[in-house]
Amino acid sequence: MATGLAQAALRAHRPAFVGTAVAALFAATVVSASTMMLTSTSAGGTEGLSAAARAQIAENGVGDMAVVLLIGSIYMSIFVVASTMGTAVAQQHRELAMVRSIGAKPRQVRRAVAVQALAASVPAALAGFVLGGFGARWWHAGMVSHGLLPAEATFRFSWLALPVCIGVAVVTTTLAAFLSALRFSLLRPARALGEAATGRRGLGLLRAPLGVIAIAGACVVAVLLSKQPAAEAGEGAFLVLILFCVGAGLLGPRLIGPAAWLVSSAVGRFGPSARLAMLNVRSQPRRFSAAVVPLVLVVGFGLTKIGLHTTAQHHTGSAGSPGEVWLDYVGTGLYAGFAAIAAANTLAMISFERRRDVALLRVVGSQRAQVRAMAAWEAVVVAGTALLLGCAIALGTLAPILSTAFGSSLPYLPWPVPTGVATGTLLLTLLATGLPVRAVLRKRAISVVGAT
Repeated sequence: MATGLAQAALRAHRPAFVGTAVAALFAATVVSASTMMLTSTSAGGTEGLSAAARAQIAENGVGDMAVVLLIGSIYMSIFVVASTMGTAVAQQHRELAMVRSIGAKPRQVRRAVAVQALAASVPAALAGFVLGGFGARWWHAGMVSHGLLPAEATFRFSWLALPVCIGVAVVTTTLAAFLSALRFSLLRPARALGEAATGRRGLGLLRAPLGVIAIAGACVVAVLLSKQPAAEAGEGAFLVLILFCVGAGLLGPRLIGPAAWLVSSAVGRFGPSARLAMLNVRSQPRRFSAAVVPLVLVVGFGLTKIGLHTTAQHHTGSAGSPGEVWLDYVGTGLYAGFAAIAAANTLAMISFERRRDVALLRVVGSQRAQVRAMAAWEAVVVAGTALLLGCAIALGTLAPILSTAFGSSLPYLPWPVPTGVATGTLLLTLLATGLPVRAVLRKRAISVVGAT
């Protein structure tokens, strides 16, 4: 029975599981590349090099960089894959509640969800392991060309990356699916059906306190960093940023809801489609917060990393060594890619899940242009909310560091930087929201209503 349920879910929610597979593929690729870079630059990977070459590697801290990048990529992989898989399972709550009402046992529901996760993640992990080898080779060549590695250092393909990829992509996806289905599978069928229709209220007993602790911890660490030397403050910036992002993710609707309300209030003045988009976002804060949180991470992380270098360049004339700046920007691009995939997947899933609502708007007389405009304004609200919170996180992270180093808590950002971040965020939300809606509009509205 579990296999049959899994196959039916994969067919009915194909976009959700394609998104999960893409997220797992990207995660496995980056983790594979990071693992191979670590093995190539560790003590075992540098055997046979001259003493001068090993001294250059040690002086540049390449091994430490590889460890940090591997840990960061694993963290981001877990965050993105778990978020995407959790959203995919949440879309099935109605079907899971119905099979529970006709006699399915909780363990059968959990087993079916685990089978879905394995079907999406195992091929992605294997493909990501192979792609990671090509990525690591490019990464290694870039470090050589930027002087971080000596020219005689060679890249070494490592099979150690395979179990790491499987552990991160497959185990994370399966565990996220199991945990997402655990509580719901234990509900009484009648309550499960009611919750599937209205959504779960509240954040849970642990989520809200942990979110508050993370935000408070970030503020405390930021204050402590303001009293440290500039070099130590800069090293602690990543911890502050991660704490802020974890807090935003845990608090979710409680933090993002007010920000979305503020942004949607301004958007709602631009006509009926904009007002409908405003009401949609306000009525479903939990659903849209799942898409906003990864975008907040993109904006906050990107502005923080870029702001550190551009502000240093502005005040001292140097942003750091070319190799370190290049590596920092590569890492920032990878983390931004993780979060962008999570946000795009979530927005696409939301649009796919609402295909019946979109079709009903057409049935009652709404024009295609009006529906597309509504989806575009929803994207504007989501992007605006992410930019507002992401900028706040970046400023909160940078303020103590810059105040210690340069006497001013405000970063220097050339206008192309914030413009590019804002444009990229808006384009991502427009595409992820608009393409699924456009696909629904191509079909006859009454057929979509009947099929769903």
